[in-house]
Amino acid sequence: MRVARTATLLLALLPAVSWAQQTSEAASSASDAASNEEAVTSRVPLEEIRRYVAVYNAVRAAYVDPVDDKKLMQSAIRGLLLDLDPHSTYFDKEDAEAFDEQATGAYDGIGVELQQQPDNSSLKVISPIDDTPAAKAGILAGDLIIAIDGKPISAIEATEPLRGKAGSKVVLTLVRTGKPKPFDVTVTRQTIRVTSVRSRMLEPGYGYIRLSTFQADTGADFQKQVGQLQQQAGGKLKGLVLDLRSNPGGLLTAAVQVADDLLDKGNIVSTRGRISISDARFDATPGDLLKGAPVVVLADAGSASASEVLAGALRDNGRARVVGSRTFGKGSVQTVLPLDNGDSVKLTTARYFTPSGKSIQATGIVPDVVLQPDKRDGDDELPASLADYSEATLPGHLRGDEEGGDGYKAGDVLPGDGPINAALAELKQPGSVVARQKAEAARTAAQKKPEAKPEAKPADVPAKPSADVPTKP
Repeated sequence: MRVARTATLLLALLPAVSWAQQTSEAASSASDAASNEEAVTSRVPLEEIRRYVAVYNAVRAAYVDPVDDKKLMQSAIRGLLLDLDPHSTYFDKEDAEAFDEQATGAYDGIGVELQQQPDNSSLKVISPIDDTPAAKAGILAGDLIIAIDGKPISAIEATEPLRGKAGSKVVLTLVRTGKPKPFDVTVTRQTIRVTSVRSRMLEPGYGYIRLSTFQADTGADFQKQVGQLQQQAGGKLKGLVLDLRSNPGGLLTAAVQVADDLLDKGNIVSTRGRISISDARFDATPGDLLKGAPVVVLADAGSASASEVLAGALRDNGRARVVGSRTFGKGSVQTVLPLDNGDSVKLTTARYFTPSGKSIQATGIVPDVVLQPDKRDGDDELPASLADYSEATLPGHLRGDEEGGDGYKAGDVLPGDGPINAALAELKQPGSVVARQKAEAARTAAQKKPEAKPEAKPADVPAKPSADVPTKP
């Protein structure tokens, strides 16, 4: 599987690995800040370690079947990370190499971003990547994969079960809200060469750029695509729609580069963690590729991590308006720590903060203009009902500073061209989309208003005979 490619910030990896190797003598001679950081790692809970060793030995000696020592130890390490948060994980050497490949945008698989569920019984689709076998097979954001080639997810040991030789087939058993029961989808693997940047002209002078993920070459490709659009527009664009829908993130540095290309000055993003090495700040340098042309960012519930960083940077600096739905809300930084045996640990080490100083963790970015999914004939044609599709619903997620606020509602996935047309309208005439929505709401309310019923006339009732006058038999 391709585990959700969370934004990876490589923060001085070698010093990070050495934290646990520093002695108490070194701690006493370092600066106050360093001493505090080292003290955190020097206090080893010996009683808990002894308890772990006792359980470990009991499993080795008494479990019904023999257990390989290496497998048992790796399971223990994975369990140590599993309960931290949904994005911290352990990679063996093969998985670490596969994770590194994702940043280059080339690998053999089906092209889907997945989130391992804590109960290990399913994999949640964050988003299929554009023009990959997963997208072409109709796999949707929010789908749950419960089996691969008929084998339950809980019985699969490999962390990359969807990888395989190009041309081979894999059968996925999916659960989708709106479908009465699980169903199978057959997908043919291929070599995935993800093109993270695509562009086209929407109208004369108005450009469109789609960023499907952030990988090593995204920044350079973005500059190239902007140049081509400007050339088609006769030298300068009138405006740009920047589409980040269902962009699950990727390399933070790539998102920072794109933001820098659109900003003349100002902060882009900052990160803060428990130790000083996790703290970082990224600021824009002079030079705006669009020369001040207006920008509208299109985002939805599938926009996560680095894509949220980009959207937040452009909006907080007054450079762009955000149109769409509330974003996913993944506001944490993962650092990859290589180990001496070739394995790696992906550990959450910090939180993102937008230029306004707000954390997006478990709250996401609320758009300036909210869009609803396009209505189609048949609910089954829509993505899964994603009312709960957000970081805030992941078990064990980091608590957000503003999580659980009044009026919170997770965003929607917004497929199709309708949101692009709305973003273009907002780009050309700010406020036009909201005005149209209000007019449509008023028209709908008028149609639903019950018609006034005519006042009922009293029925003709025969006169009641008087008690003094006898009636005829």
